[in-house]
Amino acid sequence: MPIDFLKKPGVVAYLTAGDPDLATTRDIALAAIDAGADVIELGVPFSDPLADGPVIQRASERAVARGTRLSDVLGLAKELRAARPECGIVLFSYLNPVVKMGMRSFCAAAKAAGADGVLLTDMIVEEAGEYLAEMSTNGLAPVFLAAPTSPDARLKAIGEASKGFVYAISRVGITGTQDKVASDAPELVARLRKYTELPIAVGFGISNAAHVKAVGEFADAAIIGSALVALIEKTGPADAAKAVGEFIRGLREG
Repeated sequence: MPIDFLKKPGVVAYLTAGDPDLATTRDIALAAIDAGADVIELGVPFSDPLADGPVIQRASERAVARGTRLSDVLGLAKELRAARPECGIVLFSYLNPVVKMGMRSFCAAAKAAGADGVLLTDMIVEEAGEYLAEMSTNGLAPVFLAAPTSPDARLKAIGEASKGFVYAISRVGITGTQDKVASDAPELVARLRKYTELPIAVGFGISNAAHVKAVGEFADAAIIGSALVALIEKTGPADAAKAVGEFIRGLREG
């Protein structure tokens, strides 16, 4: 089932769960939702986040150091679902913590926590048989990453396997803010449109209202990650929720 973006373009807010701590992450997520975020991506901290740039790497390191685990993130998702039933919740993780829990146990736990979908960063669609089966059993939406370098056959497979939305990577490389939306992004979204009717969200480098507006010209939603995590790092626990709420509201009003 697609994850709805009622306002176009939709806003997906990525947060590293447990940075600076779980209670503050909860407050930040609620502030983001109340300010207009359609979907919260709860990042499961991992000790070796190879796809992420230095901002999210530092956040993940801090959260791991505080002892944040996959089970904690599932608990946080359950709290958010109870507090804001209407919001989309996607669990964002590397494969290793999920394998450690067990794919069947993880998918059942994600469903029980109220998650809508899951994005496993290093799960490739060609090897996703067990994952897709367990996701389907639990009524969860798998979200896959599509890159500008992906051949059409792979984009087709991603379009067919995805259920919530498709995450279009705006550029090759690691996460991090950029001055402008990558020129490869519109072409990638156009290619994906041939293979799916799901919403397409663009991420990697989206960091301000101008970027969100630009993404809205060709895609359904913008994913904000590093800019939010950097804001949280800069602001500190006491003021992070307010700062993030104001930032998301600015994206909407902009």
